Amino acid sequence: MPARFNHTIIAAKDRHESAAFFRDIFEFAEAPSWGVFTNLLCEDGVLLQFAEPPVEDIQMQHYAFLVDDELFERAYGKLRERGIEHAADPFFQRPGTTNTEHGGRGVYFRDPAGHGIEMITRPYL
Repeated sequence: MPARFNHTIIAAKDRHESAAFFRDIFEFAEAPSWGVFTNLLCEDGVLLQFAEPPVEDIQMQHYAFLVDDELFERAYGKLRERGIEHAADPFFQRPGTTNTEHGGRGVYFRDPAGHGIEMITRPYL
């Protein structure tokens, strides 16, 4: 079997809050959680595990999610309705907008822990 991506741990200030944010925006399914992890399951079987590391500051990471046009519309509507800062670019030089690069739509925003989240409707390659 070739190697496939299976799971990742996303550092959170509050693992329940971060998992709820991702579940709400991306409509991920809840998954059984254990120990220090609050888990969500992506459509392709990848497990997102939210945990609270024993550190003062969480280093920002980048997570990109490919969604269809319908989910993009729903999720982007939630970002706007909730006043979540977002931009067409990762450096927030074009705030409050989306981009149409790579043949689809894209937007950048931050999760409750400060991670850079990207939502796109077409893959780069």
